[in-house]
Amino acid sequence: MSDLEKMWDDYPAGKPPVDAILAKAGAGSAGGSGSAGGAGSARRRLVTRPVLTAAAATALVGAFVTGTLVAGGDGPGGDGGPGSGDLPQRVAFQADLAPAKSCDDLLETYVERALPLVSAWGWGNGVYDRLHLTGDVFLRDLATAAQSEAADGTALKSSYRAPTPQTDRQVNSDTGTNVQEAAVDEPDTVKTNGELLLTVRDDELATYDVTGDSTEQLSSLALPGIADAEIVLSGDTVVAIGVDDTGADASGTRVLGISIADPAEPEITSDVQYDAALVSARQHGADLRLVLSSGLPDLDFVAPGDKVSPAKAQRDNRTLVEDSTIEDWLPTITAGTPDEAGTAAQLLDCTEVAIPSDDLFVGTTSVVGFDAGTTGTVDAIGLAGEIGIAYESADHLYLATDGGWGSTMWPRCIDWCDMGSPTLDHSPSGVSHVFDFELDGITATHVASGKVEGSIRDRWSIDEADGILRVAVGPTSETGNFNSVVTLERSGQRLVEHGRLDNLGVNEDIKSVRWFDDLAIVVTFRRIDPLYAIDLTDTATPRLLGKLKIPGFSSYLNPLGELRMVGVGEGPNPDGRGWGAQIALFNVRDVTNVRQMNVHHYPRGSEARAAVDPRAFTWLPDQRIILTVVERWTGGRRVGYVSEVKVREGKLLERLVQVEYGNDVDHVRAVPMPDGRVVVVTGEDAEFFEL
Repeated sequence: MSDLEKMWDDYPAGKPPVDAILAKAGAGSAGGSGSAGGAGSARRRLVTRPVLTAAAATALVGAFVTGTLVAGGDGPGGDGGPGSGDLPQRVAFQADLAPAKSCDDLLETYVERALPLVSAWGWGNGVYDRLHLTGDVFLRDLATAAQSEAADGTALKSSYRAPTPQTDRQVNSDTGTNVQEAAVDEPDTVKTNGELLLTVRDDELATYDVTGDSTEQLSSLALPGIADAEIVLSGDTVVAIGVDDTGADASGTRVLGISIADPAEPEITSDVQYDAALVSARQHGADLRLVLSSGLPDLDFVAPGDKVSPAKAQRDNRTLVEDSTIEDWLPTITAGTPDEAGTAAQLLDCTEVAIPSDDLFVGTTSVVGFDAGTTGTVDAIGLAGEIGIAYESADHLYLATDGGWGSTMWPRCIDWCDMGSPTLDHSPSGVSHVFDFELDGITATHVASGKVEGSIRDRWSIDEADGILRVAVGPTSETGNFNSVVTLERSGQRLVEHGRLDNLGVNEDIKSVRWFDDLAIVVTFRRIDPLYAIDLTDTATPRLLGKLKIPGFSSYLNPLGELRMVGVGEGPNPDGRGWGAQIALFNVRDVTNVRQMNVHHYPRGSEARAAVDPRAFTWLPDQRIILTVVERWTGGRRVGYVSEVKVREGKLLERLVQVEYGNDVDHVRAVPMPDGRVVVVTGEDAEFFEL
């Protein structure tokens, strides 16, 4: 055992104390210990200290001490001898994620994993050039194993009679957005601090004074170079995040910092561009975090023709991949201001990119953190693989693959797929990979990895409570043709399966999931809508408490407290003439016997926007009123409505108010104010809504 390994054993079990161990090792060196620099110091500078060279190579290779560093200060040995230089302040990766040793090492990994994808037409059949993921895009493999419906109800016959868990109250964030996690805010087209209301539409930021009897627009500011922008609010700073529409393929991400110190004259203060697509953006106080996805590089591939055979075209294209550079594979960041354009720089240091299992599709996922007030100063680490799902709790980020076709070498299909390409003969793994990152300010540190048999649908299928990860998964080749709820716990640097409940919704698809401290509500659908209540009080043995089968399905579930819950989705109209949007009220006082109390059916062909975007849903607990956006095609025209639904004595009393047309329906929001009033934002205006 080396001296450094003995030092490790001096510390208790838990998170590896790399900082303390390396500091102790430095203190015992000839020159004493160096001191870490301040927050403004460069962090990507690796200084190899002679005292650590041999020990780190042998004893700490499993801990993956890698290039997240701060500049060292003056101290004994500051002349460059032993004991001088920088000390690592954290390790970026642990567990099974080993960072690349060098750019050459990373490039070799990219090329080796990408070559099987090369055809005579480029990537695959030629339609996959510069693939990018968008948030939660997935294609799942359906398993063929049949399961009996009888197994679905087995757990109901249990004699289990422990106290049953309950639902909780759900409210909007402090900035007015209906979010997945109460402590984690999300970008939206509307934000408020109770006095100001800010909207972004048609790439233009507008500010409103909402303190009076009516709203008053104060200003309007054009946002250059950005499309489909959404905003977050931190103090007197707005950060707009959207698509960088200045590039040739408009697949990058742009971040604009905007000062609203004077709301009548907002000012753009920073402009940051990434040549990578946005998977997710989340806000913790003043800290923001982006997850970005870079696909296969856009190389100058050839194609078969009169003078080029398919075999020669494929050989030439393989040569192009073999001759690619690391710059072709890694994303860039360009940080500037409105007055001074920035220069593109590599976003990730090669030694800050971890190389995961080759089950992941080839590409790069970047995790980027920054303060809202300094958008151009970032902390960034990456994975050499595509991750399509990101979920953030108050202090952890979980990145996950979906476990179906998309988590393998098979390219993800954005618009359509050609499954006939002989060069893409890869089977899905049937296993979803999960990577756990601990959050500290703008930094994210990988602490554990795991796998779960099954396919993860989206971020709403993931939740963390009391250190236990809970995941709802659909069928893959590694499971039966049913859905499951799986719990995972951290064991050292691994996420291991802790508990599992199978046989939910045999031959059906998961439509929605809602998590509580010790309860999960899962809705599946094929022809009817089974709603399952699952007890997670003992996470090692999840138990099916009860199920309810009703027509239609709920795509979004929102708790109204411990007694009631609503589901927004679709269902058959009572007259039997087609389907439309519906909102249903459930009694969840006894989750072993969930009952549908009332359901309101909207006109045939209507759709509830909350079913695809939960931000279009607002619950006003004091008034016991639901506000949601409903759309319908009428006379070849898309019409948007605000649906006001009062919950009264087990009934849903609904009023429909027409507010918008066309694509502007996507921007309709009902924003609650601290004083109980509501502002409805449309494509052109923001006005108080009379309840």
